[in-house]
Amino acid sequence: MSIHSENDQDVLSHLEQTLLEISTDESRRVEMLHQLLGEAACYRLAIYEIPHDFILSVVVPIFNEVNSLQQVIAAVRQCGFKCEIILVDDGSTDGTRQLLETLRDQTDLKIILHEKNQGKGAALATGFKEATGDAVIIQDADLEYTPKDYRALLQPIICEGVDAVYGSRFITGQRNVPRVRHYLANKLVTMWSNLFSNLYLTDMETCYKVFRREVIQEIAPTLREKRFGIEPEITAKLARRKGLRIREVPIRYFPRTFEEGKKIGWKDGIRALWCAIRY
Repeated sequence: MSIHSENDQDVLSHLEQTLLEISTDESRRVEMLHQLLGEAACYRLAIYEIPHDFILSVVVPIFNEVNSLQQVIAAVRQCGFKCEIILVDDGSTDGTRQLLETLRDQTDLKIILHEKNQGKGAALATGFKEATGDAVIIQDADLEYTPKDYRALLQPIICEGVDAVYGSRFITGQRNVPRVRHYLANKLVTMWSNLFSNLYLTDMETCYKVFRREVIQEIAPTLREKRFGIEPEITAKLARRKGLRIREVPIRYFPRTFEEGKKIGWKDGIRALWCAIRY
């Protein structure tokens, strides 16, 4: 009986040591999960090892988002990646700029102020030029998109060398149900863009676009659209680059209404149709 108890104690000690290693060592944790679940399941679950020196640049265009900005920063910091968070305020008038001034001593933040409102496209162009990370992702400041999806979005870039990833709200996976008019408008603009880009995207207008930094910084100096026309412009310019690999992955989406601060309107949809032809 005593020998059996001693053996049990040895097993428990070994188990405790193994669990401790798993909890503190990402490489060990990923290796064990791959052994338990298999390669295919781990790929679907976005279980992979993040290179220790990998840095993600998160570009956040901001206009009058004082109520959600700190939540967005906190959510990005919990995403599991080392991040530089590039906050580009585009002439806010609701107290956002004053809030940003109080955050300037936080070393993971780069804060840039536009003196007047120019539009989302202008803010993104500014942010892209400031990025120094290995990959760059666009993050809206309204929490319609969750940084919990970063790991799945970055998997094709880190593990397969893909050049750009679009997060789609409309491919396989759970999703919040969108408003019919917003959905139809998005599908129309996406299909129109596909005709001219020769890409088969399901969600061209998605906020979650991720790029290898070199790719977006080569495009950034040529960007001309100041508002939401930036989405089809970026897509068209990516499509023209020979050999560029683009992937779509499913993401979650938590849409807000115009009453809650949504800013894109029907005029932006018309502009997007024109931009798909222009670029």
